[in-house]
Amino acid sequence: MSIANSIRAQIPPIHPEGYPFIGGFALVSLFLFWIWTPLGWIGTGLTLWCALFFRDPVRVTPVREGIVVSPADGRISLISMVLPPAELGLGDKPLLRISVFMSVFNCHVNRSPVTGRIDRIAYRPGAFINAELDKASEDNERNSLVISTPDGRIGVVQIAGLVARRIVSFVREGQSLGAGERFGLIRFGSRLDVFLPEGSKALVSVGQTAVAGETVLADLRLGDGGRTWRAD
Repeated sequence: MSIANSIRAQIPPIHPEGYPFIGGFALVSLFLFWIWTPLGWIGTGLTLWCALFFRDPVRVTPVREGIVVSPADGRISLISMVLPPAELGLGDKPLLRISVFMSVFNCHVNRSPVTGRIDRIAYRPGAFINAELDKASEDNERNSLVISTPDGRIGVVQIAGLVARRIVSFVREGQSLGAGERFGLIRFGSRLDVFLPEGSKALVSVGQTAVAGETVLADLRLGDGGRTWRAD
């Protein structure tokens, strides 16, 4: 393999949703170079950051039935028993919710946590408070999916954050998804909530780094009693 091909193989592809933004940043950078060279270099740095934001790397997803993988890159920010949003139609009992917070430096392409069929998609407008706050799940703009699997129904909620202003969905009701398959993205900082069937146990810990399509959040078939954790 040539050096050029080797370097190219290390650069993740860009999702098409990002092309207009990257192009806009690049044009502004050229204008800033014309005004004052240091400003142009700042614009170039922001252009590179924008390209990094919209990267869409290849992921290797475990495919056994019952495995629930992370729908987003980021940090596990919340693990708790809470009532699911009413629009999910998942009942009025608390369910296990695992939240993944995405900073503006994480890849923002969202992937399905399970293999199944999309029973429901519900969009709800709202505020844009810090997505790390627990109340963001109630107050912020969000787009929700309910995915039916042989092991129960899974709720996946895209929540806009403090900077995010657009939730993008690539799927429709009735569509079948494979675990790790892309279903949407959120522009510029946000959070993903996963609601699991009654009796589920988390296999991750708050503060852990999650990788979309790869990190296993739960296993619905093992009946695992959960795990304990230590920090280095």
